[in-house]
Amino acid sequence: MKQVQLGNTGPIVSSLGLGCMGMSGMYGPSDRATSIATFHAAIDAGVNLIDTGDFYGMGHNEMLIGEAMKGIDRDKVVLSVKTGALRDRDGGFTGTDNRPAALKNFIAYSLQRLGVDYIDIYRPARLDPDVPIEDTVGAIADMIKAGYVRHIGLSEVGAETIRRAAAVHAIVDLQIEYSLISRGIEETILPVCRDLGIGITAYGVLSRGLISGHWQKAQGLEKGDFRSHSPRFQDGNIDSNLGLVEALRTIAEAKNASVAQIAIAWVAAKGTDIVPVIGARRPDRLAEALGSQQVSLTTQDLVAIERAVPRYAAVGARYPDAVLAHMDSEQ
Repeated sequence: MKQVQLGNTGPIVSSLGLGCMGMSGMYGPSDRATSIATFHAAIDAGVNLIDTGDFYGMGHNEMLIGEAMKGIDRDKVVLSVKTGALRDRDGGFTGTDNRPAALKNFIAYSLQRLGVDYIDIYRPARLDPDVPIEDTVGAIADMIKAGYVRHIGLSEVGAETIRRAAAVHAIVDLQIEYSLISRGIEETILPVCRDLGIGITAYGVLSRGLISGHWQKAQGLEKGDFRSHSPRFQDGNIDSNLGLVEALRTIAEAKNASVAQIAIAWVAAKGTDIVPVIGARRPDRLAEALGSQQVSLTTQDLVAIERAVPRYAAVGARYPDAVLAHMDSEQ
């Protein structure tokens, strides 16, 4: 497994990360034993960047990771935790709370659920419109002084917010969606991060499975599955988007690779400061993702891929409009 430094000031991490959200119900039912087996397979393969959120499954995901980490050397794992998102008993999202007092409360629960003494990278999941980013970053900086956190990250925020945050404390990475069909960061966000020496941890590199090469129209309709209301998966959009996948499949076959491997390799090829975070829930899907490390894309390959899947080719937004309206990265 290749390793890279996350930003100019961050930890050394594997060039692929494991995103654990899907192990706690966001994409339909998941299996505890299979999830833990996937976690262990990732660690055994040299993946050390593990991403979670305290609101994934309302704490379920952190407890799952805590269980999976038993017997594993703590220093072998770089834990990235998002916080601040509020949920109700039915799983709905009810807002964001990034007040310093709230964050210091949230981290106490996270440390307990994870069974660790510190979190490597702590980040607000979204910008709280009622709390200046300077206050949020300052609170996490206090946690660093207290020994509860090692580094500060951001998630789904725009260029101005990134600059304001970085003026308070070093930011190691921005976690944000980036894939062949979600390339909005290329305009202003990615250049600002590079100017400030902030790495990118890219989630959604397979666009919730849409460009994995495995997706079929009958999937993702279960209650609670994000894709059941994601615009790109809806009737009127899905057929066109799956057509992009077939165009990508032709390129993948010529490279003796899977569609997923090509899609992941494309993200990785966009810069050594970009670390794809793979949302695998099963060992076989993880193994496929790890195989992307063996895919070498030439300049000609990149041109062919971007011709097959042009920048604005996807039909439908990456989130429903009501969600995008509150995302700082989309403003």
